[in-house]
Amino acid sequence: MILKFLTSVLFLASMVSVQAAQVLVAVASNFTAPMQKIAQLFEIETGHKVLLSFGSTGSFYAQIKHGGPFQLFLAADHQTPALLEKEGLGVAGTRWTYAVGQLVLWSKQSGMVDGKGDILQSGKFQKIALAHPKLAPYGAAAVEVMRKLGVLQQLQPKWVLGENIAQTYQFIHTENAQLGFVALSQIYTEGKLTPGSTWVVPGHLYSPIQQDGILLNAGQNEPAALALLAFLKSDQAKALIKSYGYTD
Repeated sequence: MILKFLTSVLFLASMVSVQAAQVLVAVASNFTAPMQKIAQLFEIETGHKVLLSFGSTGSFYAQIKHGGPFQLFLAADHQTPALLEKEGLGVAGTRWTYAVGQLVLWSKQSGMVDGKGDILQSGKFQKIALAHPKLAPYGAAAVEVMRKLGVLQQLQPKWVLGENIAQTYQFIHTENAQLGFVALSQIYTEGKLTPGSTWVVPGHLYSPIQQDGILLNAGQNEPAALALLAFLKSDQAKALIKSYGYTD
């Protein structure tokens, strides 16, 4: 009887190990916090393991082009996943918009950034951080804002460029730059802004940051990748994403 019980336990354990799988996901840096929580929930519900890699959209595109093993890609724009689909590196028909991001000007210092962003006109600061505009869509949006406000040339000598939006946040957080452009999701959670001073940049000053995801070729026959793709589209995931200030 005991032997039968142990045999059954071992059989069930082996079935779980066979059914459980892992998925390797490339994630735009602005989506770090919500994706970490989504991954935790997904692992609890499915038993699958999620391996997350965070970075700039442009860098991930280059890695995927050169055979990077990612199975799912969550970009910070819609152009890059569309290009991967066109080039045959993403699975046709799996591209979707998982979030629309918002750009903010933020300083760790209280009172530095005013509610209208007039500090950009005054230029009364030494350094301003933004993500590299050729690699990160949020950086490109920041450049678009400065151009529309007519302050691009006067502020460019003060730029501190982050390789991605996470590094940009660190420049501001450590006060290597007095202020900078980051994603709202980095300084907003559960209805509260991170201490400091913030200007939520009006949407008419930059093109919509439509963030698309796509199933990559390496994940098209992988159960964990397909399951995570479905989970990201669930009401549970959508509610969590909105709690970080994203819209849809």
